[in-house]
Amino acid sequence: MKTYSAKPSEFEQKKWFVVDADGVVLGRLATIVANRLRGKHRATFTPHVDTGDNIIVVNAEKVRLTGNKAKDKIYYWHSGYPGGIKGRSAGTILAGKHPERVVVKAVERMVPSGPLGRKIMRNLKVYAGASHPHEAQKPEALDVASMNPKNKRS
Repeated sequence: MKTYSAKPSEFEQKKWFVVDADGVVLGRLATIVANRLRGKHRATFTPHVDTGDNIIVVNAEKVRLTGNKAKDKIYYWHSGYPGGIKGRSAGTILAGKHPERVVVKAVERMVPSGPLGRKIMRNLKVYAGASHPHEAQKPEALDVASMNPKNKRS
């Protein structure tokens, strides 16, 4: 018996899912979304091929952070100049102009880095509000909050 290895040409059509992040814990949301993007939920999963689905995350501004992560979790970047390290807390980003970046960064750090990871991340669409422009794709609802009682905090 040989191990099945999917080829990009024989892979079936990608499905579209919409996830409501209202009240869902960030890390738990990110793991489920990353597994769906990667295609690990399928029997035909192949590590070197993009076999995942397209995911739309709405209400990213209402995602929950447990404990003191809102003030203690810092996202760092560097300006390129000496002493140019900068940081911003997760709570500040969520309250700011682009709260969807917290969800994008959490998922991005759970997919592989490299060309395959960048291709997979193009299948993720995150929106701060409740509306999205992908109604033509007829996305199915993926209820992350009901998968586990710990996923949703009020």
